[in-house]
Amino acid sequence: MSAARPTAPRVGLLWAVGIALATALFLALGTWQVYRMQWKHALIARVNERAHAAPVAVPPRAAWPTLTAENAEYLRVQVAGTLLLDRSTLVQASTDHGLGYWVMTPLRTAEGDIILVNRGYVSSLKFDAGSGTRPAQVTGLLRLNQAGGGFLRRNDAAANRWYSRDIPAIAAARGLAPVAPYFIDADAASAAEAGQPIGGLTVIKFNDHHLVYALTWYALALMIIGLTWQIKRKNRRTGAE
Repeated sequence: MSAARPTAPRVGLLWAVGIALATALFLALGTWQVYRMQWKHALIARVNERAHAAPVAVPPRAAWPTLTAENAEYLRVQVAGTLLLDRSTLVQASTDHGLGYWVMTPLRTAEGDIILVNRGYVSSLKFDAGSGTRPAQVTGLLRLNQAGGGFLRRNDAAANRWYSRDIPAIAAARGLAPVAPYFIDADAASAAEAGQPIGGLTVIKFNDHHLVYALTWYALALMIIGLTWQIKRKNRRTGAE
C-alpha cells in the first residue's frame, strides 16, 4: 500500500510554520547585527580615545596574564630602558610608504623585562638595525601578539624570514626572556632621529559592515513576507474565479 499523502490543510500548516520560522530567523539575525554594530562603534570610540590619550606606564609583568584586546589594545604607553640593537628582527610590512619591513627591537626595562618595540618602517632588508645597546625612551601604542604569519606564508625562524609580529617565536629565535605578551608601535617622535625607521604608522582600522548585514537580513525577512502575501493573494483570486 502507498503512504497516504498529506492533506491540504496539513501542507498549509507546514508551509505557514516554515515561513514563520524563516522570518523569525532573519529578523533575529538582523537584530543581532544591530547589536554587533553598536558594540563595534563603542569599541572604535574606546580605541580612538586610548590612542590619543596621554601616555601611561606599560603594564607590569603581574598584569600580563590579564591583558586582552578589549582592555589593552592600542593603549598609548611610554617606557624607558635599553634597546638591544643587535637582537633586532625585520618583519615584512605593507605601509603607505610601500612594501618593506618593521624593525622589531627588544627593549630591556629597569625591572629586567623585555618588551619588543616596533621602531618603525624601513624599505630594505639591508637596513642596519645597529649593534650593542642604546638607552631609549619609547612612546607608542600597545599591540598584542600577532601569531602565525602573513597571507599564505608562515614565519620561518631558521631562515630568518618573518611575516608577522609573533612575539613568542621572535623571542625564542633571539634568546629573549622574560618577554611581554605585547609589543609597542613607536610613534613618530620616538623614531625621529636621522637614518632611523619611520615610526607612527599604526593603522587603526576595524571592519564595520554590520549595518549592511543587518539590512540584508531584514530585507530577506521582508521578501519572505511579501512573497507569502503575493501567493495568498493569488490563491484568493484563483479561488474566486
